[in-house]
Amino acid sequence: MDIIFIELQKTSDIPLYQQIYNQIRQDIIDGKFPVGMKLPSKRQLEDLLDVSQTTIEMAYDQLTAEGFIAAEPRKGYFVQAIEELAYVQPTKSDMPVAVQKIAEPIHFDFSAGAIDTEYFPFTTWRKYARDVVDVSHSHLLLLGDPHGDLELRQEIARYLYHSRGVDCIPEQIIIGSGTEQLLPLIIRILGEEARYAIEDPGYLLTRHAFSENYRETIPIAVDHEGMDVKALQRSDASIAYVTPSHQFPTGTVLSAARRTALLNWAASNPEFFIIEDDYDSEFRYRGRPIPSLQGMDKGDKVIYLSTFTKSLMPSMRIAYMVLPSMLLDRYRKAFIPYSSSVPRIDQHILAHFMADGQFSRHLNRMRKIYRRKMHVLTETLESYKPSISFSGDEAGMHILLHTHLDMTEQELSAKALSVGVKVYGLDTYRTIPGLSDPSFLIGFGGLSELQIKEGIHTLMNAWNIKKAAMPSN
Repeated sequence: MDIIFIELQKTSDIPLYQQIYNQIRQDIIDGKFPVGMKLPSKRQLEDLLDVSQTTIEMAYDQLTAEGFIAAEPRKGYFVQAIEELAYVQPTKSDMPVAVQKIAEPIHFDFSAGAIDTEYFPFTTWRKYARDVVDVSHSHLLLLGDPHGDLELRQEIARYLYHSRGVDCIPEQIIIGSGTEQLLPLIIRILGEEARYAIEDPGYLLTRHAFSENYRETIPIAVDHEGMDVKALQRSDASIAYVTPSHQFPTGTVLSAARRTALLNWAASNPEFFIIEDDYDSEFRYRGRPIPSLQGMDKGDKVIYLSTFTKSLMPSMRIAYMVLPSMLLDRYRKAFIPYSSSVPRIDQHILAHFMADGQFSRHLNRMRKIYRRKMHVLTETLESYKPSISFSGDEAGMHILLHTHLDMTEQELSAKALSVGVKVYGLDTYRTIPGLSDPSFLIGFGGLSELQIKEGIHTLMNAWNIKKAAMPSN
């Protein structure tokens, strides 16, 4: 390393060489300078600190004599291992040190956020990346449209119309680096007086986004038809945040009657709006695709949110929102100095990927793969009824597993973890836990079909659930 930070007090009574020695020694003890790290040469440190080379030599010689560093001919000075130096006293900290429990090894992680990475079209993606990173695209090094580059917004608008029935123009689309980045922008343009109805149980990030921006939230219960719109109507909420196509975390689809009632509620007041989070609508396995609320809306009262996290990759960090025309002016005025939070090169790679039909092909392929995994999961669980049941298997990348056992959610989670199975309790997503039998989110996106089977069998054994007896002929 050519540079290290050393603060010298040249008016101090402590000699300069000792100050240098003390700071380097302490940094080695604290682990800030790892074993094998090369220190600056004496000449480099002389220039950096504006002291004589003799001063540096004295400090380095003392460190060498005590075994903290060692000189290698024609290479320099390197930090040495200090575990065996009896005179090295560990640094005392005023902060209490938490005693960490050794984590159980996880063999099967049923996370609802995981995706299947095996089938990602790396070769095709690499081709588009190579084409975009070319001298002819040097303009991509400059700042672009703060709403996101037009090419990508045009492709998103086309895709949304054909796949989700979303009726919008590219000018209504704002691109951001994730739902958690876009939500605060929405909160600002809706004003300080807005009161937010949120699904209960619901997405934790949403609840945090509202609380961190000092906005009031009103939990509205979710049942087998989705958000209870009658309860919403009785509340004093002015904004409803919903996941209607595949409610998170229950997997419920908002019924047609409640969709109509929700849109009528929004139309009843100029300040009422719906935030529709369509986070994994691409993956539906039974029946016709559920149209978006935005496409059904005739009153321009739905803010549509979605992301490429599930359809492509979580690490891409590209999400988008479609604003009603009446909110566009508010947005433009509020965020005039803002720049897009998504790199333009990434935007153009994705735009070309979509324009050439590669995105649709990838979605069709993954829809078949996830449908097959869903079938394996539900078929495996069927044999363990009636001790368990499940719901939310019409769409998405997770189901809700309900247990009918004389154990709490915490006890069941601990038993699962003891055999290397990670499951996610529904109470985590509730405002009031323990309202029903223990239930768990079971995601399957990141597991192979064999892992799904083995994981479920291991989980059922941990819970002492036996397979139901097969009927005899």
